[in-house]
Amino acid sequence: MPRLDAAWQALERWLGATVLPAQCALCGMGCPEVLCPPCRAQYLGHSRPRCCQCANPLAGTDGTPLCGRCLRKRPAYDATVTACDYAPPVDQLLLQLKFGARLPLAPLFAQLLAVAVQQQPAWEQPQLLCPMPLGPARLAGRGFNQALEIARPLARLLAIPLQPRLALRVRETRAQSGVAPRERRANLAHAFAIAPQHGGLLQGCHVGIVDDVMSSGHTVNTLAAACKRAGASRVSILVVARTPPH
Repeated sequence: MPRLDAAWQALERWLGATVLPAQCALCGMGCPEVLCPPCRAQYLGHSRPRCCQCANPLAGTDGTPLCGRCLRKRPAYDATVTACDYAPPVDQLLLQLKFGARLPLAPLFAQLLAVAVQQQPAWEQPQLLCPMPLGPARLAGRGFNQALEIARPLARLLAIPLQPRLALRVRETRAQSGVAPRERRANLAHAFAIAPQHGGLLQGCHVGIVDDVMSSGHTVNTLAAACKRAGASRVSILVVARTPPH
């Protein structure tokens, strides 16, 4: 933890001094760091009990590690770590990265995730990291993959090898946010494949999938299932923000 805290402070000083305006990215108050201390403490300075498999908030505090949904039907992935809820005003930071191309925010999200990982008492370190892939058309339109931009600094912080081309999105799909909940699973059918040249890496491997936001979980579940079919023994999800269930 001391090493991560020092890295956090150094990162915020560097971003604030060289790349981002000298103001808090959330409240706009004059600040030499990416986030001012009050915003960091209010919105990112605390954790909550979560399901260890899907990271949805747990209503009780009886020590039960899984939510009712995961108890009823286990997803293809085995664990999820998230840094925060996808809720105002933190969601605006992720939107600034994804649609505003504020790429200097990606190391901030990586640092948040690294701290969240360090806070997991029984965390099993993946052997490699795989960013959630974008389809060719969406990648060309956006110009970057936000999951990869987060995964690069995260891999360095956690000292885990990154395989940026391990997974491929072989079928263009509609954005899950624009698809009715009952159609989301079908929207992702056969969307992912493991790159043939990297398939051998997955035999008996623990893979960490990195993404910016996890909502219904269908996207990461579909990719996790593809990893399992290719021989992965365990799949963990590392996602910056988790959308609370409605």
